Amino acid sequence: MIADLLRISLFPALMAFAAVSDMLTMTISNRVSLLLIAGFVLLAPFSGFSAYDILAHLGAGATVLAVAFTCFAMGWIGGGDAKVAAAAALWFGFEHLLDYLLYTSLFGGALTLFILTFRQWPVPYPLVGQSWLLRLHDRETGIPYGIALATGALMIYPQTEWIRGIDLARLALG
Repeated sequence: MIADLLRISLFPALMAFAAVSDMLTMTISNRVSLLLIAGFVLLAPFSGFSAYDILAHLGAGATVLAVAFTCFAMGWIGGGDAKVAAAAALWFGFEHLLDYLLYTSLFGGALTLFILTFRQWPVPYPLVGQSWLLRLHDRETGIPYGIALATGALMIYPQTEWIRGIDLARLALG
């Protein structure tokens, strides 16, 4: 039952934290990625994953890490974004990876358009004292892509084996 509660809450909570952190500070702590990895390693055996399944998920995470760090080296994304994307891919494996990347790309495009439009307008006077909002409004800063990474992840996560294998009625009564 504890494993089921962790499967329901750990990944979504960490992804939501990454999104909020990126929005407020334009950074995602390495701890988030490390906790996602540790959560996967601890929960996968209790979730019915075979050794092959675990290796396949590790392969998906490693693949995204290689591509994401290439994008980071080119200056296209931040390092925290690259690490969180790879850690999320670890949880999704190849089975849900394309869906995750598609949702993340769509949300990322919408987020980028929204922020670029937001940066065209002055910050309303009552909000001028909000340092996080000023940082987000600054044209010299990037896009907090952790928001798109988290939103894409939270769209896909309920469809994964992490959630499908939980007896929600038992949890509610337990």
